[in-house]
Formats: sequence, C-alpha cells, structure tokens
Amino acid sequence: MEIACLDLEGVLVPEIWINVSKRTGIDELKLTTRDISDYNVLMRQRLKILEKHKLGLPDIQAVIEAMGPLEGAHDFLNWLRARYQVIILSDTFYEFAAPLMRQLGYPTLLCHHLEVTEYGFVSDYKLRQKDQKRQAVKAFHKLNFHVIAAGDSYNDTSMLAEADAGILFCPPQNVIDEFPQFQVTRNYDELKVAFAAASAAIQKKD
Repeated sequence: MEIACLDLEGVLVPEIWINVSKRTGIDELKLTTRDISDYNVLMRQRLKILEKHKLGLPDIQAVIEAMGPLEGAHDFLNWLRARYQVIILSDTFYEFAAPLMRQLGYPTLLCHHLEVTEYGFVSDYKLRQKDQKRQAVKAFHKLNFHVIAAGDSYNDTSMLAEADAGILFCPPQNVIDEFPQFQVTRNYDELKVAFAAASAAIQKKD
C-alpha cells in the first residue's frame, strides 16, 4: 500500500503569507520557505512583523477566506485519492487552513497550532513536532507503507528524502539547484505522471 504525502502551500493552494503581504501591503511578509530554509527564523520574523503592524489572526483569516485552491488542484487531489491514501503534511497552522480544507473536500491535514491572545493577536506558534514532515514519513514506513511525496520548498526536502520517491512541484530555481536529486514537475499532468512512475517502480521492487 502506498501513501501520497503532499505539501499544502505551493502544491494545492497559493502561498498564504504572500497573499497576506499583497492584501496588507507589508512587503516583508512575502518571504516564505522558498526563500528562508530555517523555519524558526522565518516564523519569528513573521511574528515580529505582525506585532509591529498590529495585524491579528482575524485579519489573516479574512485574506485566507478569499483564497481558493490552485487551478486544477481539486481535480488532481481527486485523481490522487482514487489511487493512494493521501495525507497533507504542512507547516501551516490549523487556524489558517480550515477554509482551504473545506474547499478541497477536507483531506487529512497534519500541521501546527498558533497561540493567540484574547485580543486576537498571534503571540507564538507550537510545532506539532520538529521536522514533522520527515517524521510522519518515517512513521508511515514503520507501518509498512510506501510513501511518495511532493513539495516545493526547502522545508519539504527532508520529507522528499525520507520518502520512497520525492518529487518537486513548481519549485524555485534555488531549490532545484540545491536538490538536483529530486524530479521536477511543472504542472499537475506532469505530477500525475511522476506519481504513476514512482508507484510502478515501487511495485516492481516489491
């Protein structure tokens, strides 16, 4: 049995923080895990920016409510579900992701939590587990599942490396250059082909 593990932002939905940056005009919020490989550094920077601009969770949620999945994402997810068990492994937060999960038909999502004050300001974040994407893949392996994983950013690369097959989807050039061992796909049709080929290779080994 094979499990498909997908990143969320950049694979199925647009980057949340980039959309928040565009809506609020705060350029510093454009930086993502495509730009900064250390997730803690990135999040601490984001929290300082939110505090500086008095931007609360309701403001961010309003932006997310207006977002939708990437074009073709829903059909791709349905295609994937018909062939594999599908798990979304993301470094976003449940407080952000709920509206997007509804639009995607509520796939299984493993991510993190935010700490929010009584006034609606984000005071901190709590990781479900350090390097949780890779740890999830390791756990699936212990349950005797094969894993095919797809992501687009630095924070996906340990997941891709741990999986039986790792695929990059529409990654920036810097990630491609630093991780040439992973196959690169540019659209959902290519991603389908890559998943099918990886699955065939796994079954051949078995």
